[in-house]
Amino acid sequence: MSQYVFKMPDLGEGTVEAEIVAWHTRPGDAVTEDQLIVEVMTDKAAVEVPSPVSGRVASITGAPGDKVAVGSALIVFEVGEGVAADGGAPVAAAATPLPAAAPMPAAVSIPAATAAAAAPRQGRVMASPANRRRAREAGIDLTTVTGSGPGGRIVRGDLESAARQSPPTRPDVSAETSEIKVIGLRRLIAERMSEAKRTIPHFAYVEEVDVTELESLRQHLNLSRPADAASLSYLPLVVLALTRVLDSFPQCNVLYDAARGVLIRHRSVHVGIATQTSDGLKVPVVHRAQSLGLWEIAAEIRRLAERARSNKATRDELTGSTITVTSLGKLGGIASTPIINSPEVAIIGLNKAIERPVVYHGSVVVRRIMNLSSSFDHRFVDGYDAAGMIQALKELLEHPATIFIPKVKST
Repeated sequence: MSQYVFKMPDLGEGTVEAEIVAWHTRPGDAVTEDQLIVEVMTDKAAVEVPSPVSGRVASITGAPGDKVAVGSALIVFEVGEGVAADGGAPVAAAATPLPAAAPMPAAVSIPAATAAAAAPRQGRVMASPANRRRAREAGIDLTTVTGSGPGGRIVRGDLESAARQSPPTRPDVSAETSEIKVIGLRRLIAERMSEAKRTIPHFAYVEEVDVTELESLRQHLNLSRPADAASLSYLPLVVLALTRVLDSFPQCNVLYDAARGVLIRHRSVHVGIATQTSDGLKVPVVHRAQSLGLWEIAAEIRRLAERARSNKATRDELTGSTITVTSLGKLGGIASTPIINSPEVAIIGLNKAIERPVVYHGSVVVRRIMNLSSSFDHRFVDGYDAAGMIQALKELLEHPATIFIPKVKST
């Protein structure tokens, strides 16, 4: 028997370290090759790391929230003689002492009546990243759960059943607080938001938009939408209008390279769509939105949101935006102050659309009103230009037929 040291792999794009998000094995566990052993996160993406070999876990390095340098020992396996694979190296049992194993949470207790059925099983546990996260948050050991999905895959219903079988715990009436370690995506969001707010002088601009005609168009389009298309929201219409507006305000479709002191102006419009997930806010990107039609934009927004929420979005799908649109839907409130998604210089927020009395053509009538809350990097976007861009967007949204009229370029 020998030991195999698996080192933190190089995850690309200049990554020098990665944060431990969750361990899926612990010292003493038997694992098989390609079995998920740990989830890690870089500044770019979350990555599931499989085992390079079959063997027994001797020790692990780091607890959730700890950062491990690329090339440093991550996990040590006890394996048969002569085992070798990329990313690690077999070592003799008497080699230099290895890092101590990080403490692991105790497995959830199982009633005696179900102990036999719930005994930890060997081999790879089949479950989606979302269900792995749910199990982790509920304190459920996936190796004790019998999957009812295809090939024994664990589905959400299996987790709910396992949670019901766990004995209720008596609440500790003396515990008035709890501590939650900020790790993974939530840590990354906190760092980026803090950096953006600290370094970018935000200029906020709020304008109300009469979306009565836009709502009428939206309802009409939904009645005649393609058979495979979901119901149309305001978001695709706003994104399409935004691609038209940025032709006249290219200074808002810009990335700021602070290291070089350079503004990078883009011809294509790559729209980030702020999307709330169970892990926190993610911003998948509709690339080259100016080349897409309304239903194509709607389908792409829906596809990206689903992939972001199920943790299936790729690095390319989560990077490369040049301007961001955020919407809280029915929770949108009257106004908001969105934080710029650095290194962009502008973000547009959609607030809740409500019917209220307004003066329209000299009479008080009920119209549907929605506020646009925007923020701009005041270092590079003057207040005049920011207001001009939002006014141009307002003009299109209040007369939605003009969104679809090709712009005539002056000669």
